[in-house]
Amino acid sequence: MMHCNTTYDAAQTGRPGFTPLTVGLTILGFLIAWPLGVAALAYAFFGHRIRGFAEGLRAGFRDKTGFGGWRDAAETVRRSGAFSERTGNAAFDEYRRREMERLDAERRRLDQERREFETYVRDLQRARDQQEFDRFMEERRRRQDGPTTA
Repeated sequence: MMHCNTTYDAAQTGRPGFTPLTVGLTILGFLIAWPLGVAALAYAFFGHRIRGFAEGLRAGFRDKTGFGGWRDAAETVRRSGAFSERTGNAAFDEYRRREMERLDAERRRLDQERREFETYVRDLQRARDQQEFDRFMEERRRRQDGPTTA
């Protein structure tokens, strides 16, 4: 007698596999509307790739715009030179260059402050977690060491 261990298959291959649920949903999908059945069948075969595909999209978006969204996208545009054409007025071009450098320095300073604040908040959370854990262990120790009534 042959036994198919779908849990093992799913764990080893990373695929959803053909569990009774996926087979049932596929049949139900074909009965309701054939595109639903095709979608369920595709999920059974290619479901393991969905997570990687979504991660790839997110990573690609981060690479294109940066994690910071608009700020990093604006930085990318600025670095590309799209708006760095000379105006022909040397005084204005120099003024513009100084202002861009000042804004870059301000952005770097603000990014540093944000990182410091995130570290501070993370440290506070760790301290709170440690206090809660220590309190739990102390109460547990008291319950175990406390007098027992028989």
